Amino acid sequence: MTGIGDAALLAAAGVLAGLVGTAGGITSLISYPALLAAGLPALAANVANIVALVACWPGSALASRPELRGTGPWLRRWVPLSALGGAAGSALLLSTPPGVFARVVPFLVAAGSMALLAQPWLAVRHGRSGSPEAVLPFGLIALSVYNGYFGAGSGVMILALLLVTAEPRLPAANALKNMLLGAGALVSAAGFALFGPVDWAAVAPLAAGLFAGSTLGPRVTRRLPAALLRWVVALIGLVLAARLWIAPEM
Repeated sequence: MTGIGDAALLAAAGVLAGLVGTAGGITSLISYPALLAAGLPALAANVANIVALVACWPGSALASRPELRGTGPWLRRWVPLSALGGAAGSALLLSTPPGVFARVVPFLVAAGSMALLAQPWLAVRHGRSGSPEAVLPFGLIALSVYNGYFGAGSGVMILALLLVTAEPRLPAANALKNMLLGAGALVSAAGFALFGPVDWAAVAPLAAGLFAGSTLGPRVTRRLPAALLRWVVALIGLVLAARLWIAPEM
């Protein structure tokens, strides 16, 4: 961070990233490179990105009230699991060399993107073959750990998981995904604030932008045709997968 110009860059990137991320896309595809452009090293940018993402939680909750109505019992059941995974992921980040998942992540993001495209078929097949309760907890804990560790593409993967196992309506599944990601980000941010160095000068403008953008994303999701949104999000995910394969540090 060198001054007002970097702060303005991060605030603007945060608005766009918050909008894209809470509409079903990938927040870190925009916010993480912006932090690197502002001069932060890779690990510091990763930590600042995860901490700032907490701001998406209240914004998306306010904007998603119609989709979240009546989901309290479901959220009370699954949010603690997501938070636990986020805590484990952040502990992993603080105790292992950066880039442990570097060669695996592109395949995970690509798989999540393809699952998103195949969701209507997968939902029908899953409904015939067994209970979602057998798949959701294992998938959610694994993706939440990854979200706390690095997170790029975790939203696409969790959205695909929820569409297949819990909620076939894309706007509603997206709202639930935002709540799960927010819980994990909150716990991870608390761990970084206590045990890891956080560049608060970078976090503050990025978080302000993310909050503003996150109030717009669910409204976009509500208005776009589900099939179109599914393709847009999946294509963004495939672009991210290719980019992570070519340059793991983005």
